[in-house]
Amino acid sequence: MTYEFILYYRLPMPPRRVILRVALPCALIFAAICVEAAPQTKERAPRFHAKTMAGEVFTNQTTKGRVVLLEFWTTWCPYCFTEAPFVDKLNKEYGEKGLLVLTINVGESKKTVKKYLDQHPRATRIILTDDTNLAAMYQAVEYPIYVVIDKDGNIAATQHGAGGEAALRDMLAIAGIGPKDEPDTKN
Repeated sequence: MTYEFILYYRLPMPPRRVILRVALPCALIFAAICVEAAPQTKERAPRFHAKTMAGEVFTNQTTKGRVVLLEFWTTWCPYCFTEAPFVDKLNKEYGEKGLLVLTINVGESKKTVKKYLDQHPRATRIILTDDTNLAAMYQAVEYPIYVVIDKDGNIAATQHGAGGEAALRDMLAIAGIGPKDEPDTKN
């Protein structure tokens, strides 16, 4: 009898308990991964109004049917300075193919931005914070921030921080502008 008693206490958990203790957490993890990986519904871009330094006015209605790249930047941001040529290049390359690039300077005076642009010209439409509600809508507090709005007015992609030309091209490709990962080599 002592032998049976020792075996009884040395036996591992009954198989049903082992299965529940292993399978249940695995199933929950798998379900969480599936939910995260499932296609997300596209979020509509917030209603906006923006006036460029040149006086052009853009709204959701006036940009409908075009892919819009929003770049939030500042004059003191070294990453913004580094990425500006990429944004300008994409503007030049795809401007005639349905891309509208709006670069929003956040929180700086018109005088400061003009002085900066005199030294570092941009080939994009420049918007000041005072002339739009975009910076508040996208909570621009770190720079650069990129937002791509597709032709239907939905947010196709966002990126916080610098990612280089390839990352910008990938974002545009998601919205249907240009091939993914293929920079234009003609220029």
